[in-house]
Formats: sequence, structure tokens, C-alpha cells
Amino acid sequence: MRIVIGSDHAGFPLKATVVDHIRKLGHEVDDVGSFDDKPVDFPDIAKLVTSAVAEKKADRGMLVCGTGVGASIAANKVRGIRAAVCHDIHSAHQCVEHDDVNVMCIGAQIVGPWLALDLIDSYLTAEFSTNEDFRRRVEMLHKMDEER
Repeated sequence: MRIVIGSDHAGFPLKATVVDHIRKLGHEVDDVGSFDDKPVDFPDIAKLVTSAVAEKKADRGMLVCGTGVGASIAANKVRGIRAAVCHDIHSAHQCVEHDDVNVMCIGAQIVGPWLALDLIDSYLTAEFSTNEDFRRRVEMLHKMDEER
């Protein structure tokens, strides 16, 4: 799987651990920044990640910021992106299984490296359900995107 990942300055310290783990799982990683702990605006990084996912240059995206909330808000502004903040294992897989989430956002100030790796494992192994109810609802989300 091709994964695009980005972080702001608050997420930068955790991002190296995340990138290393994703590569060890055998996935291709495109790191779009930030590349140091200097302040950066998370919407700019979210644009880079979501563009890659929306343009099918990546299968899924990940954003790491302080809480994951700002990154999620920014990512969900982009047509075709379904981003979710995940700080627990259940949400990390269920967001894909039920809602076909394509960008997971995590908060480096909320989760530590150990939990972050478990979240990634859960997110990347999850698959969108074939259940008709979930498929119908995600199709409704696609239609909402078209109405923008």
C-alpha cells in the first residue's frame, strides 16, 4: 500500500517512529513534511497529504499533529477525503470498515509511540465492509461532496 504522511511541528517528533513502522510493515511511504520542529501551519501539510490521496498517488494518508483535531478539520475540507481522529484501536479500524476513511489523524500530544503503532496497524489492516448499509452511507457522503 502507498501511504502519504505529514505532520506539523507538534507531530514531528512522533512522525519518524510512524514512518519507520509503516516501512517495516512493507508499505511505501511518501513523507511530505514537516521535516523539523520549526512551527508550520497544519492546513498546508494537510493539503499535501490530501492532494496525494485525492489524486490517487497514495492509497491512504496519515496526519500527525498535536491533537489530530486541526488536521482532521483541514483534511475534511478536501473533496473525496474522509478523515478521522483516532486515539483508540476500535476507531482506527472501524473508521475504515464502516466509513471508508482514507486519512487517519493522530495527536502526538495525546498518544505515545506505543499506542500510535497499534493505531497504525489497526488502520492499515482494515478494509471497507461489503455491508450494504455502510456502502450506502458512504455513497451518500460522495454525493454530499458533489454538492459543494
